[in-house]
Amino acid sequence: MSRYVGPACRQCRAEGVKLFLKGDRCYTEKCGIVKRNKKPGQHGDSKRRAKMSEYGLRLREKQKLRRFYGMHEAQFRRFYEMATKMGGQAGHNFLQLLERRLDNVVYRVGFAVSRRQARQLVCHGHFEVNGKKIDIPSYLVKAGDTLSVREGSRDIAYVKENAEVAGSRSIPAWLEVSGENLSAKVVALPNRDQIESPVNEQLVVEFYAR
Repeated sequence: MSRYVGPACRQCRAEGVKLFLKGDRCYTEKCGIVKRNKKPGQHGDSKRRAKMSEYGLRLREKQKLRRFYGMHEAQFRRFYEMATKMGGQAGHNFLQLLERRLDNVVYRVGFAVSRRQARQLVCHGHFEVNGKKIDIPSYLVKAGDTLSVREGSRDIAYVKENAEVAGSRSIPAWLEVSGENLSAKVVALPNRDQIESPVNEQLVVEFYAR
């Protein structure tokens, strides 16, 4: 199954919000939303737009969340099905599972500037969890797990650069970072207030439950 390799900013413009797909660029004036805040394509700046249906509204929220985490539809739906089998609210469970992905945690603690870069670093085997090499981006961390850069990967230039600026980034309260040791700890599983997400997850639940 192929992965989207086109312009990342095009996805943000399609959804009308920043999805933070290009790292530091998203915080500058070069951001696609800042420079060209209109839908991509020939008729992107058209003022005549059809009213969105209830289905369309829910579809856009689902697409927005899927693109935010950079996942294929099949895998994204599989995570939703996992969430529905857990106790409690399916929407909260869904977001929590997405946040617990190893590639997302690597991004959240600042060891990568984007989830795309985090996924590449994980796939190349640069990280370990609890002392064991993990190269699966969808690996789910648990409370108490320790994530660290592997010994042989600590001299990689951009890994070191990312770690140096990680301390200046806002780190979620459910994670602790040690920049000196190039490691991080999952203090607890995230609750809804600790998850920064640009969507209404209830609309995503309603999309899949229709």
